[in-house]
Amino acid sequence: MLAFSRLFAELDASTATSAKVDALKRYFAVAAPADAAWAVYFLAGGKPRQVVPTALLRVLACERAGIAEWLFEECYQAVGDLAETIAHVLPPAPVLSDVGLAEWVEQRLLPLRNAAPAEQSERIAGYWDELDTAGRFLLIKLIGGSFRVGVSKLLVQRALAEVAGLDAKLVAQRLMGYTDAKSSPNASRYERLIAHADVGLADDGQPYPFFLAHALEAPLAEFDARLGSPSDWLIEWKYDGIRAQVVKRAGQVWIWSRGEELVTERFPEVVALVQPWPDGTVLDGEIVVWKDGGPAAFNLLQQRIGRKTLTKKVLTDAPVGLIAYDLLEWQGADLREQPQAARRALLEAAVESTAEAARSALIAKVPGAAEQASSGSPNMPAIHLSPVETRATWAELAVLRETSRERGVEGFMLKNRAARYGTGRRKQEDLAGGTWWKWKIDPLSVDCVLIYAQAGHGRRASVYTDYTFAVWSRTPADAAEAQAVIDAIERREPAQPDALQLVAFAKAYSGLTDEEFRGVDRIIRQTTLEKFGPVRSVKPTLVFELGFEGINRSPRHKSGIAVRFPRMLRIRSDKPIHEADTLQSLEALLALAGGT
Repeated sequence: MLAFSRLFAELDASTATSAKVDALKRYFAVAAPADAAWAVYFLAGGKPRQVVPTALLRVLACERAGIAEWLFEECYQAVGDLAETIAHVLPPAPVLSDVGLAEWVEQRLLPLRNAAPAEQSERIAGYWDELDTAGRFLLIKLIGGSFRVGVSKLLVQRALAEVAGLDAKLVAQRLMGYTDAKSSPNASRYERLIAHADVGLADDGQPYPFFLAHALEAPLAEFDARLGSPSDWLIEWKYDGIRAQVVKRAGQVWIWSRGEELVTERFPEVVALVQPWPDGTVLDGEIVVWKDGGPAAFNLLQQRIGRKTLTKKVLTDAPVGLIAYDLLEWQGADLREQPQAARRALLEAAVESTAEAARSALIAKVPGAAEQASSGSPNMPAIHLSPVETRATWAELAVLRETSRERGVEGFMLKNRAARYGTGRRKQEDLAGGTWWKWKIDPLSVDCVLIYAQAGHGRRASVYTDYTFAVWSRTPADAAEAQAVIDAIERREPAQPDALQLVAFAKAYSGLTDEEFRGVDRIIRQTTLEKFGPVRSVKPTLVFELGFEGINRSPRHKSGIAVRFPRMLRIRSDKPIHEADTLQSLEALLALAGGT
């Protein structure tokens, strides 16, 4: 644990890629395989589950440090991070432990989840007495399920490849699915990652690394010069669903999300549809709810995912299908090095040849599918080929792209016909090279008001970066009416139901530069009205332009509206508070996006 905590501190303190890779290599070169297995899991994005409530940690820290709760709270407000606060207020450890990371996780941390509170407190107090400040900080992050570190999975792959003397692409392949919560890391899994022998694909339906697209930001006038002719590209619609790889091997089907989470049990329709396909098949595509003959809004898919039990009614109300757009493996052969156009031709033939068998399997295995089939329902789940659009010019395609929202899509995907299926998001300077581009429509946006703020995490733990935004309940009559509302907020007066007020509708924490965040942080500290634990309410003084990919009705939100992937586009220093947008503005965007 001490070695991993030192690695964590070194990674957190550095911003240089080479320094991070060197630190990782030094750790993996000497770590025991069992410890390295867990280190890879955490560093590559594995999410530790919370094993002890943070309230218990706070109370225990006060007891062990001999300080009052109010003093601990003041320290927490100054530091901005619970784990860091606890690590610093505790008295020095009598003796440092040399217990390895694997033993800490498997024999100490995981058993805490099922222990009684009194036993949890006793054990954790003893653990704190074995660790220095850095070790305690890391331990609390793991206990609380809030472990984050400033290193990408790509750097972990690179460090492992260099330590083991392997091709980084091979390590990337072997790492796929490694962080899925259903499979615990162990020494043998780690040794498989760095083995020189051909270990093949894992027997758990291991997927391939996802090929990711770059955002295409070149002006339309430059498309011909930089991309060449539209005929050189497969041009498909970009759907708003769950990116997934569907794997069929050894008579079994697995479904992996892009986040490398195994989600097979959530989509029995897709499992049934792929079951008749030959072993050695891997499809890449988008899982969507299929309603009224086409893909439905993402919020319906979210509701489906949130259900713990998939009843016949749920399957009927929100039936999912797979929009397939790539074939990565066919009858056991890896197709990723073949040109995009060749893979597409094989995919089209495969979908056609398996369609009837897939339909029969769906009817036999999924509740309600038989009724849908007999009634000729347009909601019948199926494997759909992603349509390819062809136009003579980029200008014609740009006109077609403007119909994206009414189609329920986000724009176009451009895939060079000669492109191989790569790994991750490759750096690509040449637009016409073998890569994928996402040519998305501009995001929806509103001008809104900052009303709450919370400190960030990691290197931003001492800066307020996580914001809550509001819009006006209606358009203010003038600046004076808006100022009256702000004055009432400053006096802590509750809003009157029928009066003008600011209504919270979204949270965002990305989009600004570090310098901009620091500037906003200063204003937040100067205009704080109240503190609610780590959250501050602030006097409404700042207007932001907030962009988002989608908008839908939501009874769970006070505004009645939820937005998808919100991010700050800019600070509207030029815009007075009373000119911020309203609930009616959101309603207009909802109508534009076809939300219900």
